[in-house]
Amino acid sequence: QVQLIESGGGLVQPGGSLRLSCVASGRTFSSYAMGWFRQAPGEEREFVATTSWGGGSVYYADSVNDRFTISRDNAKNTVYLQMNSLKPEDTAVYYCAAGSSYAARGENEYRYWGQGTQVTVSS
Repeated sequence: QVQLIESGGGLVQPGGSLRLSCVASGRTFSSYAMGWFRQAPGEEREFVATTSWGGGSVYYADSVNDRFTISRDNAKNTVYLQMNSLKPEDTAVYYCAAGSSYAARGENEYRYWGQGTQVTVSS
C-alpha cells in the first residue's frame, strides 16, 4: 500500500510560479512511475506530467510543456512539479498518482492517488 500526500498549492498571480510536492509512504516508491494530474471545476481529470521510476523518461501534456517540470527524489520518496509562467487556465486541483509500471499518461494505469492540492491562478 502506498499513501500520497500533496502540498505546495495556493493562490498565485498569472505569470507566477509554484512547486508542488508529493511525499509517498512505502518502501516501493522508487519502483513506481509517478504522475501528476489535475481537475478543474466542471471538467474531467486530465494528465499533466509523468516520470519513470528512475526519472529518465518524462512526458508532459502539450498545455504545460516548457512551463512545468516534473522531478523525483527517490531518497526522499518525493515527486515534485515545478510550475512556471502560470496561467488562469492552470487553476485546478492537482493530484499525485503512483503505481504505474511505466511513465503513463492514462490515469487508469495508476493505482494510488493523493487527496489533491488546490492551485488557483488569479490576479
